[in-house]
Amino acid sequence: MSMNFNKPTRRQFLAGSAALGAASFTGLKPAFANVDWKKYAGTTLEVNLIKSPRGDILQKYQKEFEELTGIKVNSEQTPEQQQRQKAVIELTSGKPSFDVIHISYHVQKRQFEKGGWLADLTPFLKDTSLTDPSLTESDFAEAGLAFAKDKNGRFGGLPFSVDYWIIYWNKELFAAKGVEYPTTFEELAAAAEKLTDRDNGVYGFVARGMKNANTPVWASLMLGYGKSTVEDGKLETATQESIDAATLYQRLMTKSAPPGVTGFNWAECQSSFLQGKVAMWLDGIGFAPPLEDPKKSRVVGKVGYGVMPKGPAAQAAPTFGDGIGVTEGSANKEAAYLYCQWAISKEMGARLLQSGSGVPFRNSILNDPEVLKGVTMPQEWAKVLSESAKVSQLCLPVIVPVTEFRDVMGVGLTNIIGGADPAAEMKRATEEFEPVLARSEG
Repeated sequence: MSMNFNKPTRRQFLAGSAALGAASFTGLKPAFANVDWKKYAGTTLEVNLIKSPRGDILQKYQKEFEELTGIKVNSEQTPEQQQRQKAVIELTSGKPSFDVIHISYHVQKRQFEKGGWLADLTPFLKDTSLTDPSLTESDFAEAGLAFAKDKNGRFGGLPFSVDYWIIYWNKELFAAKGVEYPTTFEELAAAAEKLTDRDNGVYGFVARGMKNANTPVWASLMLGYGKSTVEDGKLETATQESIDAATLYQRLMTKSAPPGVTGFNWAECQSSFLQGKVAMWLDGIGFAPPLEDPKKSRVVGKVGYGVMPKGPAAQAAPTFGDGIGVTEGSANKEAAYLYCQWAISKEMGARLLQSGSGVPFRNSILNDPEVLKGVTMPQEWAKVLSESAKVSQLCLPVIVPVTEFRDVMGVGLTNIIGGADPAAEMKRATEEFEPVLARSEG
């Protein structure tokens, strides 16, 4: 996935955004010309969304889809954890109350594939009366295809939005101490320590310390040591690379992070960064909009957006993502597929990107200069997005018991922040999780 930026000014970005807002969906309708959108008029679809900026965008413009197709949509947004539980209960029954489901690939991919819960969209993608010619497999970023396709190459859903993890950094704090943006893990840790000034309540680094939420932070670091947490079905969490990543995590979170960090999820990290008290924060690129909002942020105009520094073995932008699919139990599969296609269309993807609510998986959106002119985030945000895409690697293991994996490893990581030995904790957590993984794959 590559993007070309002509470095428009902030004013051009904002002007472009207004222009795209004015060119309503109706004005952009030629993109949909080849499909018989009215074929399923009169159908009613039930849509199950995750409560998120992505869900907000889909609901905000839902009426346009209804006008385009004559299909009635009842959509509901549910908080992530509850949505996951509800989905499993209903999908296991074989008679879910919804036709379309928004899924977190990094948690639900293997579980959904094993259950056979999603309809195969491959035939629909090949059907010219159902699919616009612009929607092709080659238009999806590699990570999106890795998420959406199963090992037999069938599409169980369409890739919707990608989330790269980046380093948010406070330019003012860096300048005050004469520190450069770190390009390696060692520089990252050294900079974090140099930027920490406990007497003045300033800390060099923050990331999630709370059990379960903290696992992706350590898994992100592990990618820089050249390892994924699970490779070819085998746990790699007691390897030297895993222990080195856990040791770096311990160093960052004990020498440079705010007090009470073991209670921090992303919201607490974001809040401490917004207040101007933290020099660096590692997390998803989708958490950026409040940092540029003068009503919420004390760091407007001071925020740097940096690609993940290089580890000893690799430079990797940790990658997460979500998709949207049709349930196998739906009686309205074709109509539901039209909704999914609309959800990831160029028009909707442009809105997602321009508002900073998410990053589409489609190259044609990310490479379109007209779309990019409308991005309301600073130019540096768009640049780090482009750089991260080039070194993107999936972060969490693609296994059924992802939640248990995050819990078990998360306890070990919380203990490590408390001073426990990284090697001992990673070995203990690995031994505890091995039978869980073995059972799930059986």
